[in-house]
Amino acid sequence: MKELKIGGQAVVDGVMMRSSHHVSTAVRTKSGKIKIKTRKFISLTENSKFLGLPIIRGAISLFEVVQLGYQEITWSTNQSLETENVLSTKEKVLMIVLALAFGIALFKLLPWFLATKAIPLAQHSWKVNVIDALIKIVILTGYMWIISLMPDIKTLYQYHGSEHKAVSCYESGKKLTPKNAQTFTTIHPRCGTTFIIIVFVIAMIFYIFIPLSLGFWLNFLIRILLLPMIAGVAYEIIRLSGKYYYKNLLVRILMWPGLQFQRLTTREPNLKQLEVAIASLKASLAKDK
Repeated sequence: MKELKIGGQAVVDGVMMRSSHHVSTAVRTKSGKIKIKTRKFISLTENSKFLGLPIIRGAISLFEVVQLGYQEITWSTNQSLETENVLSTKEKVLMIVLALAFGIALFKLLPWFLATKAIPLAQHSWKVNVIDALIKIVILTGYMWIISLMPDIKTLYQYHGSEHKAVSCYESGKKLTPKNAQTFTTIHPRCGTTFIIIVFVIAMIFYIFIPLSLGFWLNFLIRILLLPMIAGVAYEIIRLSGKYYYKNLLVRILMWPGLQFQRLTTREPNLKQLEVAIASLKASLAKDK
């Protein structure tokens, strides 16, 4: 296994890859060419001992991933369409606020409301939180499946699969070619989809210790405030699992449910899509040498 860990995500008609200190995004344009952008990126966790502490670094890394993802998806959209649509600061802020509001309402408020309706707040804290976690998983599964029916999202999921295959090919030590990458699975132990499932499980454990006597809204507020810590713990788990996944059978067994969930967000890519993922990966690696 290579020591240098690579992460990435699918973008519009392309793939973003992040190495130790660089981010590269490759996009297939309408004309069929591959356009690549590479820039230096050093995490805040490397510049501060405090921000680099376990758990804290997870919350910081999550913020950076969201920020990077937004920037690269915006760029990839413009390159894919071969246009240059620049949003104003107000439009960007509005989009972020609406996305956060939608996510909190769908994956936090609605499950919590349904769980408390199923079991009164005065009874069985662990039961309420188990039901809350299960409802979240059901909603997320349904949401991922419904949007997968859209042609553009299907393509996005194919690029997600190409990202995993390219990274796995690199980590195996094989030559980075589309045909070599095609032999690998679309499942990867460090995927963000698995991270989400781990967050749900960790959150369920954390929330058990919040007194239900505080009432619906105060309980909900505390749940929101605990999200950075929960994300930090989940980050440490996904980090360790990625490190020992190929070495420890027990780790693979424990990770199995979360890994299967990736089948919702990945599809088998074609060779041209793998070519894009590999171009992004090579560009990022070249800058880190």
